[in-house]
Amino acid sequence: FQYLKRFDLGCDLDVFRYAAHSVEGSPAECLQLFLLHCGIMDPSWAELRNFTWFLNIQLRDCESSVFCNPDFVQDTLKGF
Repeated sequence: FQYLKRFDLGCDLDVFRYAAHSVEGSPAECLQLFLLHCGIMDPSWAELRNFTWFLNIQLRDCESSVFCNPDFVQDTLKGF
């Protein structure tokens, strides 16, 4: 949710890192953002769950990758 929210606001996601147990927004706002970005017109709960699970895995892997660390790559992969 935090990544999607910042993406919609046009923030630089290269420097953002999720802080565990941090809470932002309301459950309704979270659901609305998931519905907007999941890519399915009328998703089931299972489809929303799969979307959030996949997105979470991808973002966690991205945060742990040295190639996505702005301190390591400097500005060579800006926006990648």
